[in-house]
Amino acid sequence: MKIKEVADKLNVSQRAIRFYEEKGLLSPIKLPTNQYRTFTEQDIWRLQTILSLREAGMTIEDIRSALAQLDAGEQEELQYYLELQRSVMFSQWVEMKHLIETTDRMIHLLQMQQSLPLEAFYQLAEGSKRLREQRRTWVDRWSFDRLAASHDQSVKSDSTLYPSYEEALELTVRWVSPMAGEAGLDLGTGTGNLAGRLLQAGVRMVGVDQSKEMLKACRRKFPELETKLGNFLAIPCLDGQFDFVVTSFAFHHLTGDQQALALDEMRRVLKPRGRICITDLMHTDVREEGQSAAADLPQLLAWFDARGYMTKHHQISERLHIVCAIPIR
Repeated sequence: MKIKEVADKLNVSQRAIRFYEEKGLLSPIKLPTNQYRTFTEQDIWRLQTILSLREAGMTIEDIRSALAQLDAGEQEELQYYLELQRSVMFSQWVEMKHLIETTDRMIHLLQMQQSLPLEAFYQLAEGSKRLREQRRTWVDRWSFDRLAASHDQSVKSDSTLYPSYEEALELTVRWVSPMAGEAGLDLGTGTGNLAGRLLQAGVRMVGVDQSKEMLKACRRKFPELETKLGNFLAIPCLDGQFDFVVTSFAFHHLTGDQQALALDEMRRVLKPRGRICITDLMHTDVREEGQSAAADLPQLLAWFDARGYMTKHHQISERLHIVCAIPIR
């Protein structure tokens, strides 16, 4: 098939096809007599793949890497590239939503005061900038990809990081009270130990984690669990999707500002009466410098109270707490 026929068939310009050829993504046969390009069915399939990945927002270099993985038969790596792209797009989408909300508040201020309230404008802009920086400074400081292979053994043996682990997961399931047919989200799902218990209750579960190796292990254990690459600060799910959100032994890795952002994100993806259950290491008073990471229980309860949630709290062990929150208004 000649280049014009391919362009017409795939509704793409000949110039675009030549561009991908110049970048080394395509290598159609050139006839020795006239150097005309001849595209095989394999070439057309490859071009369709390139066009699809470009539509998903991938860069040329990412597409090159993805095609190399495909050529090597590594389908799982292509899935990782696509999930990574989705995670980036959701982060940008969440950030854009926040910028729109900030602009709307500025417009409202201007309409209410009939003048330019510069101080309020500056505060809104500074707050927006601070939140944006919090999202952009998210990094995996714990090398969870490296820890994935030993994670299930660690939760059984490391009582410092995972105290009362089995009891905590079972209590989380009881407090969430899942009903068959509900949709649930497990943030920081790891290898899916909590999500797997909820699947047994007939719930459609989605597990989100920042580590591709954790998610690989999770899919091997629970192939029926939908997994997504992402993090607390830009959950890769649309608004109003879930009846409940759970997280266990992961929330404490966030800073105080990031925890507030994460709670906002949980609310965003929940249905109007959606419930939240957080099981994690928490402290109940001011932490001393150098003390190990833990969520701030008083601040967490205050956050829920200010937003009209009824909360139930229980201390499972010395540092381990569970908080379940249900909106009442």
